[in-house]
Amino acid sequence: MIPVKVQRPRLACDLTPEGVVAARLGDAEQTTTAFAPLFSGALIPGLKTPNIVDKAAVVAALKRALDALEPRDKRLTIVVPDAAARVLILDFDTLPAKLAEALPVIRFRLRKLVPFDVDDAAISYQIMQQTTEEIRALVTVIPHAVLVEYEEAVRLAGYEPGVVLPSTLASLAGLVQSEPALLVNQNGNSVTTAITRGDELLLHRTIELPGAQAQRDEEIRHAVTVSIAYFEDTLASVPDAVFYAGPGGSQELVRVLELEQFRIRDLVSAANAGNGNTVPKGLMAGVSGALAS
Repeated sequence: MIPVKVQRPRLACDLTPEGVVAARLGDAEQTTTAFAPLFSGALIPGLKTPNIVDKAAVVAALKRALDALEPRDKRLTIVVPDAAARVLILDFDTLPAKLAEALPVIRFRLRKLVPFDVDDAAISYQIMQQTTEEIRALVTVIPHAVLVEYEEAVRLAGYEPGVVLPSTLASLAGLVQSEPALLVNQNGNSVTTAITRGDELLLHRTIELPGAQAQRDEEIRHAVTVSIAYFEDTLASVPDAVFYAGPGGSQELVRVLELEQFRIRDLVSAANAGNGNTVPKGLMAGVSGALAS
């Protein structure tokens, strides 16, 4: 699944407003997990700094969760909230094969598409489709100052940051399904809907959520309704199930959606959630996908 699988560290952490989820892949491919909660407001994800409002609290949570796993290797993959990055599916007539030549082309395109300075932003991309007439690329961009915040917190906790992945892209790496799939990922103050077909990402849409619960529920319902309509229009079918990642697990999305015609499934089931101290239901998808990459 997305992103393309490459060998990454066997240690990962997911920084969420609810807390830090950490996971380590052992020698027998068994996942050990740990969780350290954060108080409300310690981490508020977005495209501007600070994301990490209480640095001491976030660093302490990182250290507590990661140290509980007793990793020998301090290198890790970082999963950050979707609101801290932008993920776009872009079409190009042509794109240079060399990274050093392609990045300026992508950066120029992004200047008109994202509400922050892209000159020093961290940009990564992956070619999803290529024909003689068009190239379709999956592009991820994170503001430099925001990236530095998360990496600095990890270093202060005594660990070495590696690849940084937005939550939904990390989660999708753990989705083992060749058929088209719809994922709903509630991540702090945002919700992302994503549609995949094999290794191809067809839709990635993130919206901010209001503070009031009733309004949040309404925004999530609307986002899912729009995504189901896109699924039907693009694939001429309806999803077999709606996968969910986020606080409360699948039962929370069942409560919000009230859509009896669709099965709501946890992206990471309890059976695959790993061993360790209790990680709140619905919060394992990011690190599971990061370790599956």
